Order: sequence, then structure tokens, then C-alpha cells
Amino acid sequence: MPKRQRAPTNPLEVANRKTDDEFITDYLQPDAGNLPPGVQPWTTAWTHPKTGTEYTINLVRVENLSEPDFSACFQLIEQTSRTDYENSTAGWNAKKKTIEMKSPGLRYILVKEKDTAALEGFTSLMPTYEAGQPVIYCYEIHLQPSLQGQVTTGLAPLLINFHCTIATNLPPITKVMLTCFLANQRGLNFYSKLGFETDEISPVPRLLRYGKLFTPDYRILSKPVWAGGGEGAGAEAEAEGEGGERWGRGVGSSDSCWRCEGVGDGDGVRV
Repeated sequence: MPKRQRAPTNPLEVANRKTDDEFITDYLQPDAGNLPPGVQPWTTAWTHPKTGTEYTINLVRVENLSEPDFSACFQLIEQTSRTDYENSTAGWNAKKKTIEMKSPGLRYILVKEKDTAALEGFTSLMPTYEAGQPVIYCYEIHLQPSLQGQVTTGLAPLLINFHCTIATNLPPITKVMLTCFLANQRGLNFYSKLGFETDEISPVPRLLRYGKLFTPDYRILSKPVWAGGGEGAGAEAEAEGEGGERWGRGVGSSDSCWRCEGVGDGDGVRV
């Protein structure tokens, strides 16, 4: 007699098994009355405040992402951030970046021009565990130059806001996390304005063997969000333990090598 498959009980595991429509309904379209100030529900349309150009916004799981859309996302990363990768200690590795971008369960939020269907920006995310903490991890956020600028368009804050909305509606998660190259000072300033701070797991300079000093060229940032789960959410996360890590990058420490090998870092926003 075949064994019955275990139903998922970890909240992050449950979330990562949901279809895109279910994910949107449960975590991006909650009752607006339950959202804290500044956190907005999901929208599928956005209009450029200066040009009036209309754009569509769509969420899609990586397994359902078309090859043309994936290629457009990859090309946008090359356009906005390849130089930063090349100047980092890890360098640019297209193969490793492709593998990371196709991590099982990763969700993409695509921004396309309505009339042409051309990809103009995207962000990718996943509910996961990082150093034992349940978080929404922002793998990437990249915009075409014409859409960059916090004051100019407001699109980048909107996309980051979606991460916060998901985190708010998915206890025991209480923070959004991302990584940013130190060379991207404008990006660091942008995230600071949105309430991100250096996370406690962000690596610090340390002395290696033979007296060599290692200085990280990236910083792990996080932003606390209102916890919709109320009391007990933290205990629930601790009880679930690391079981949710299989949905993430398979890492559990701030020094994990994936960060040095083409990390998706929210680094494409030049604000």
C-alpha cells in the first residue's frame, strides 16, 4: 500500500506550495482593513506619473515563467548590475546566475509596458529561512533606466512594498531581507529611506589566516514588518525549525557561499 504524502504544516512550506492565484489571494490581496499604514495590497496596473504610460504587473512562479520573459529578466540584470558583479570578489558568472534565478519556488513580479508587452522591470522573492529566521527574501529588483528614480516614478518603492505586504500576511515572518553591493551607494540610500537597516547576520570584516583582513563587498539589509500572526508567531517559527530551508537556497548562515557567487541582491535599482 503506497504511503500517504504528508500534508505541509510549516507556514512557509504551505505558502511555497500555493499556485500563483492562491499566493496572490492569501498574501497580496488581504482585507485592506488589516494592513498597517503604508502597506498596500496587490495591484495589476501602474501608470507612469510623468509620461502617463500604462504598465501591467503580474506575479508568476519561476516554473511557469516563459523563456522569453526569463531571458528578458536575465538581460536586465546584465544591463543594470553586471559591472558591480564583475568588480566584486566573486565576479560575474552567467551560469551560476541562471541557476539561482531558476531556484524552485521563486516568484517573479513582472512589470511590462501595456501596449508593447516589453519587460521594463521585475523583482523576485521567496518565503524562506535565513540563519534560522523566517523572512521574505528579495532575490532581485531591477528596472529599466527610464523607470528608475524613487522621486521620478515611485515604481521601485511599490515593488518593495509588495514584499512587505506578503511578509505582513505570512506569519511567522516579521521581516523582508535582501543583499546589496556596497559599491551601490545609491541603492543603499534608497533602501535606507524605505526603512531597511543592516541585519544582525550581515558579515563584518574579519581576520583570516596569516593575518589577512577579509572585508565583505556586500551588506545584508532587512526591514521589520508588522506581524500579522500576533503572539506566538516566533514560537511557531522556532518549533518548525529549519524545515523550510529546502524552499530557500539550502543555506543557513550569513557567510554562505552563495552570496559570493552571483547573489541576487536587489542591486539593480539605481535611484
